[in-house]
Amino acid sequence: MRPLWLSTSPASADLWARLLAEHSSSGLWPLLLDAHDPRDAEFRPWASGELFPERMTSPRAHNPADLLAQWWCAYTEIDEGDDLLTPDERFAVTVPFTRTWSNPLLSHEPATGGDEMAVEYAHVFADQHPQARLGLVAAACGADALTAVGWDGPANYDNDTAKFSAIVRDWERRFGARVVAVGIDTLHLSIAAPPTNTQDALLVAAEHFAFCPDNIWQGFHPCTLAAYAERIVGMNSWNFWWD
Repeated sequence: MRPLWLSTSPASADLWARLLAEHSSSGLWPLLLDAHDPRDAEFRPWASGELFPERMTSPRAHNPADLLAQWWCAYTEIDEGDDLLTPDERFAVTVPFTRTWSNPLLSHEPATGGDEMAVEYAHVFADQHPQARLGLVAAACGADALTAVGWDGPANYDNDTAKFSAIVRDWERRFGARVVAVGIDTLHLSIAAPPTNTQDALLVAAEHFAFCPDNIWQGFHPCTLAAYAERIVGMNSWNFWWD
């Protein structure tokens, strides 16, 4: 059974929104899918079959807090023999946090307005990526769709997408996140309840670093959590890219 139904032509945001509204009855989560090269007839990885649902575990098998703590410690570890940054430079990236994960998951009431914000962002994404196609995945939510379809965008860091889905599921609850679009190694979420001050944004930035360190290491300059946090205050979309 194929994990994905894929349109043969670009998708409209209005169609995406209608399918999102029908998700509760259809059981199909809509995705706007970007390709490595939209002009390529293979439309990788979606039409080329480079999807691996059989090797994924279940998102429910993983604890988001444990994953973030594990990844944080791994990515802040200083390897004196193989590191482009000096210890001081590497430490400066994650100030004021230390190697020990001491950032508890923010406690929020479940966020509301997630679907409405997702529709707004779908229009923005479709305007910026007019060649994006529509995908439909049998999944209870957008986070689960990433695992169900067998997407492996973060494979250079961990090839079990269920771990990333577990964290996105938690963001769905806390921040009203919705998975709107996916590329070969990119993930695009709408956010209904983003952090509204720099203190909360810094805690979220630490989660983003553990989830996708390339957002901070390679996303912009200066590559520090503090600078990244300033950028996500009030931002209604979170975009991730894994090298």
